[in-house]
Amino acid sequence: MSSGELKKLKVVAYKDPGFSDKVADGEFDTLMNPEKYVFHYKIEQDEEQAAGTSAVSPRFKKILPENLELEFFFDRTGVIQGKEALEQGIIDDIEKFKKVILDYNGDEHKPNYLIISWGSLLFKGSLTEMDIEFKLFKPDGTPIRALAKAKFQGFVEDDLRAARENNRSPDLTHIRIVKEGDTLPLMCNRIYGDSKYYLEVAKVNNIVNFRKLKTGQEIFFPPLQKQS
Repeated sequence: MSSGELKKLKVVAYKDPGFSDKVADGEFDTLMNPEKYVFHYKIEQDEEQAAGTSAVSPRFKKILPENLELEFFFDRTGVIQGKEALEQGIIDDIEKFKKVILDYNGDEHKPNYLIISWGSLLFKGSLTEMDIEFKLFKPDGTPIRALAKAKFQGFVEDDLRAARENNRSPDLTHIRIVKEGDTLPLMCNRIYGDSKYYLEVAKVNNIVNFRKLKTGQEIFFPPLQKQS
């Protein structure tokens, strides 16, 4: 049950897609929690037309990782408790924010991997686009209030995405656990729609006796090579 305690939205930056190698000083707590956040979902369809046909109905291909839109508020006017007015205004706050979400990761050759969390929101991804609107200034032009509008692309490992979608396409890699009564030809038929590939699967997995699979055994089913 929620305690009603105020918690700030947090962004934590990592160097690796496994989210194990944290960026030094790579944490940012928002000044004010957002009024809203927006998820965008998109389904990718295969519209390739088969030879000899005049039209084709789009076929489901995969569900793409979700995208997230968020706004971040910055203020150094002195009206917000705990954020006193500073001579440099919001410049340092903006730079710290950019270091976390925008800095280029030299090892991965891309922006940092991010975990964004707040309440029930737990999002893994990286920044794709951001606009910063400076809204209020001191007489000398120093910005003291701004709004950053950011878009993030979700990050889902390929194996995890395939598992979520339960995609049975023979063009994808599959890993299956042997259940009681399973045989290699039967499992090939489920995945490829044809049992004849069992010898190839046995070879890939170094299975000597394909007639005697062990319950609980993990078997790798590679994508099929398309025939021309």
